[in-house]
Amino acid sequence: MKLLLKLSAYFFLILIVISASVGIIFWYIWSSNLPYIGSLKEYRPPIISEIYSNDGEVIGRFWDEKRIVVQLTELSPYLIKAFLASEDARFYEHKGVDFMGIARALIKNLTAGRIEQGGSTITQQVARSLLLKNAKKTYRRKAREALLSLQIEKNFSKKRILFLYLNQIYLGHGAYGVEAAARTYFDKTAGELSLAESALLAGLPQAPSRYSPLSHFERAKARQKYVLKRMLENGFIAKDQYIYALNEDLHIGSATNNAFFKAPYFTESIRRRVIEKYGRDTLYRGGIKVYTTLDLKAQRLARDALKRGLYELDKREGYRGPISNLSPEEIPDYIVSATKKFELSPPEPGSVIEALVRKVNDSKNEVIVSIGGKSGRLALSDMKWARSPDLKVAYYSISVKKPSEVLRERDIILVKILNEKFRPPYDYDVSLEQVPVGQGALLCMAPETGKVIAMIGGRDFKNSQFNRATQSRRQPGSAFKPVIFAAALDWGMKPNDLIIDAPYVSDQNSDEETWKPKNYKDKFYGPTLFRTALAESRNVITIKILKKIGINYAIKYAEKMGIKSDLSHDLSIALGSSGVSLMEITNVYSVFANGGKLVKPILIERIVDRTGMVLEENYPETKEVMSTESAYVMTDLLKAVIREGTGWRIKALKRPAAGKTGSTNNLRDAWFMGYTPELVTGVWVGYDNQKSMGKGETGSRAASPIWLYFMSDVLKGHPIVDFHVPEGIIFAKIDASTGLLSSPHSRKTLLQAFKEGTEPTEYSPMPKSPKPDQFFQFDMDN
Repeated sequence: MKLLLKLSAYFFLILIVISASVGIIFWYIWSSNLPYIGSLKEYRPPIISEIYSNDGEVIGRFWDEKRIVVQLTELSPYLIKAFLASEDARFYEHKGVDFMGIARALIKNLTAGRIEQGGSTITQQVARSLLLKNAKKTYRRKAREALLSLQIEKNFSKKRILFLYLNQIYLGHGAYGVEAAARTYFDKTAGELSLAESALLAGLPQAPSRYSPLSHFERAKARQKYVLKRMLENGFIAKDQYIYALNEDLHIGSATNNAFFKAPYFTESIRRRVIEKYGRDTLYRGGIKVYTTLDLKAQRLARDALKRGLYELDKREGYRGPISNLSPEEIPDYIVSATKKFELSPPEPGSVIEALVRKVNDSKNEVIVSIGGKSGRLALSDMKWARSPDLKVAYYSISVKKPSEVLRERDIILVKILNEKFRPPYDYDVSLEQVPVGQGALLCMAPETGKVIAMIGGRDFKNSQFNRATQSRRQPGSAFKPVIFAAALDWGMKPNDLIIDAPYVSDQNSDEETWKPKNYKDKFYGPTLFRTALAESRNVITIKILKKIGINYAIKYAEKMGIKSDLSHDLSIALGSSGVSLMEITNVYSVFANGGKLVKPILIERIVDRTGMVLEENYPETKEVMSTESAYVMTDLLKAVIREGTGWRIKALKRPAAGKTGSTNNLRDAWFMGYTPELVTGVWVGYDNQKSMGKGETGSRAASPIWLYFMSDVLKGHPIVDFHVPEGIIFAKIDASTGLLSSPHSRKTLLQAFKEGTEPTEYSPMPKSPKPDQFFQFDMDN
């Protein structure tokens, strides 16, 4: 018996030695090459970068990991307690590994028949997430995780560990950390969360996708109940708080980056610029803050103005037909589907929505439609525009005579809600609509500073991210003429110079073919004043002016004024034949508005990094490229474009403005470039495929109304001011025919600005007996 006991003792001793040796060996292997925990002192995880408008509103967020680092003091006290109750109730008692917690979780999970609790402490989760993030799930990793947790607890405070955990943990839908999760799910900060909201977030770490309140709300609620129960069991909340939180209504957000779509083309332009200069990681991981020049109010007005103008253009081009025509068998299912959509989002006046044509009544000049179970009346007067498209026929030449010319029963169409309860038995009065297919762009900047306050790069960013305000190069047509006229003024020409508007033939174009330019409507007007030629956008005279001053001189002048695109070295540039961007040509017009100073466009005011250090700060950069006097004379000439010429629609602004229309061959492009003392704005309208917009769709018709809509709204409430008249400017009353000083013989007089010393000194003679040597008349064709 003694021998057996002795042998047993030896056996157990050997077993203990072997076990200890194996343990020491594994301890040595597992503890060797452990990650350095000192890296936790400098916690710099990838965080969200934000882009702001000029009033501090977020217009864009970019991230690889959607995270906003916050201090514990910034969090709701409920939030910390909820995570402790859910993940590690004995957090403040253990030293990194909770053996009691592991045993309790094992028993709980075996009893429940499923995993309800995890055995890992918060410290272990920090070790796993920050130090062992790429390690595979093995016993070795688990052991290293425990060893690291013990080291972390020895070297860092509980507050520091909790700070790391709550900022690092993944909580679903791209959200890392509690602050990003609070904004994602509840559209509020983590400091604003209620007990119920905090408990819901604390239920996510185990399986963020499975318990997502966006995708699986009932599961999320069940998990929330579990967390609240754990909080109650651990004494973190009282019974009445538990009951109240269980019954609290939760308002879940959308988890989308809606901020981006406040100004998508502008924000995307900022994104590209930042990446180009600082690299992708700086924007998507660096947590920088980009403060921009964008004015959100102006941006909204610009969007609305462009949308309105494109809808009007689209209607002038005619109706492309209904969306579809249903068979009788398809109607019941369509009505059910449409009714559900209607109930989810009832339309308001101004909304554009699908409708089903139920009856076409020519005798009453009306169409009865069904809108999600409701009825609407479409009067002939609200669909007269819907002629068959014909680019060769002006929109005002043909109109619809009866509803059946356009629609038939069972058509699916788009209508706009005009008002409710038009008259019994109809619920709505509607107008016929269609989605525009044309494109447009608008850019607005402050001429003195170059700050871009509004940028619309297209009709719909979701359909096309191409920015037509900055990336597109289109022929500016007559909108380029002021560059030629400004160059001519500095070359030595004067506003009252007479030039013969007559047929012109040139063989100097780059294609070496005979070129016979014409004016709009193929008319010629004979002797014409320099200033009238610009106001009425005379093509032939502009070409003669360019020939007189020289192509090379004009191109260098254009480059000096901010044109960076390549210009053709031939006479066609007088008519805007070379493509430029809207940004470029808007900047050119800012020179006139800014007294001859070219200003560099600014989109970004400053960029700061995550520590608050300024990476970039931009101030206005100006350079004098033409005299103040020449700039004012150009402004006076461009005011005449509105007062007397092609920009006549802008008179409705009822405040001083200057500008120029632009149209290209076959009416593929329409422009209006204009400015007031406060703002310079450019508008372009056209098709990406360079299709013609149709007869009559000039810059005056297609583009200037958009400019007018925007400027009328953005300047509303601003005092009316005129352009400052600098020293060295003389105003003279001149004869509209001769350009000389007006006399009793003048049939029409004009008040014209001149640079001092260039004004006329002789009076206009009697019309029947002009004296050629009394005024300067020349034909530049000679």
